[in-house]
Amino acid sequence: MPRAQPAASHWEVIHLHAGAAAKPPFGAACNGCGVCCATEPCPLGMILSARRRGACAALRWNPAGSRYSCGAVSAPATVLPAVLRPLAPLFGRLARRWISAGSGCDTTLTTHPDDAGIEA
Repeated sequence: MPRAQPAASHWEVIHLHAGAAAKPPFGAACNGCGVCCATEPCPLGMILSARRRGACAALRWNPAGSRYSCGAVSAPATVLPAVLRPLAPLFGRLARRWISAGSGCDTTLTTHPDDAGIEA
C-alpha cells in the first residue's frame, strides 16, 4: 500500500464539520470547506482572532448552506467589539475585499479525512 506524503514537513490535525465539502484544488472556486481558515487565520483573521496560528475565530459554520464562511463577511457584528458594531455593514463589505473573497482556493495543503487510513 502506498504511503501518503504530507505537502509540508509535518502533519496537522484540524477539526471540521462532518458535512463540510472536501477541499478543492488550489485556485479552484471556493466551496466553503473551511480548511484554510481552520488551519491559520488570514491577516484580517489574525487581528480578529488575536493569534497567528490555529483556527481563525471568525470562521463560521452555516448549517443551511453546509459550508464555512468568514464571520467578518457573513456576520460582521459578531466579530466586532460592541463599540464598533454600528460599522458592521461597512466592515462586512470591506472584509470581502480584505480576504480576497471570490479569488478561489488559496491553500496548497493536502487533506486526508480521518477514515483515509493514513499512517503516521
